[in-house]
Amino acid sequence: MTDLKLSTDKMIARIDAAQGHVIFNNPDRHNAVSLDMWDAVEEALSAFAKDDAVRVVILSGAGGKSFVSGADISKFEKERGSKDATQHYNARLKSVYDLIENYPKPTIAMINGQCIGGGLNLAACADIRVASAKSKFAMPAAKLALGYPFDAIRRLVNAVGAGAAKQLMFTAKSIDADTALRLGLVQDVVEEDALADRVNALAETIAGNAPLTIRAMKYIATQVILPDPAARDLARCDDMVAACFASEDYVEGRTAFMEKRKPDFKGR
Repeated sequence: MTDLKLSTDKMIARIDAAQGHVIFNNPDRHNAVSLDMWDAVEEALSAFAKDDAVRVVILSGAGGKSFVSGADISKFEKERGSKDATQHYNARLKSVYDLIENYPKPTIAMINGQCIGGGLNLAACADIRVASAKSKFAMPAAKLALGYPFDAIRRLVNAVGAGAAKQLMFTAKSIDADTALRLGLVQDVVEEDALADRVNALAETIAGNAPLTIRAMKYIATQVILPDPAARDLARCDDMVAACFASEDYVEGRTAFMEKRKPDFKGR
C-alpha cells in the first residue's frame, strides 16, 4: 500500500494493489468539500490515470458518518464571497465532476452514511455505487433556494429516471439505502461491517478483467447517454473496439479460455 502526497491533508490518496483510493478526509464536517480538496481530488485522479497498475478507483469518505455532504459552508466567504469567486468555484467544481464522470478507468463510490447535495452529485459521477444499509441520500437544494446546474440534474436523471429524480429534487426529502437500491441509485446495499469487503471484492473482479475492453465499454457507455446523439464520437468507439481485437490481451483471453486458467491481462 502506497500513500500519495497531496496538497491538503483533508484528502487521502493511496494505491493498494490494482486499486486507487480517493478518501474525503474531513469527518468533523461530514466530509464537506472545499476548493483545495477538489484540487487534491484532481491531483490523485491524474496520478492514478498515469499508473497502469491502477485499474479501478474507489471514492469514499472518512469517519463512518458520511460519504460527502456537499460544499464546506465555512469556506463560503473565502471561496464564494464574490461573483468572480463563485464563478471560479463553480467552474472548478464542474471540471472535477466531469473528470470523474469521464474518467478512463472504472470508478466505484463506497457510500457509508450521509450522501447529500454535492455528495449525491459526486456519487452519480461514479460508474458503480455500493452503500451501507445505514446510508441516506438527498438533494436538499429546494430547501435552501439553491440553483442546481444542468449536469448535476442530468446525472441524477440518468441514474434513477426522470420521475424519481424529480421527486427527490422537488421534495428535498432523504431516502434510505433500500429505496436507493430499488430506484437504481445504488447497485448494492450491505451491512456497514461488510461494505469494505464487498467493494474490494468488486474492485478485484473488475481489475482482473481486460483493461482495454473495460476502457472501451466505459467510453462507449458515456457516448450512449450523451443528450445530443450528434455529439457521439462513433469513430472513436469503433477504434477502441478494434484495438481490443488487435491486442495481446485478446490472444491471452482466448488462450486462457482454452487452457481453462485465469487470464493474465496486461492492458496491451
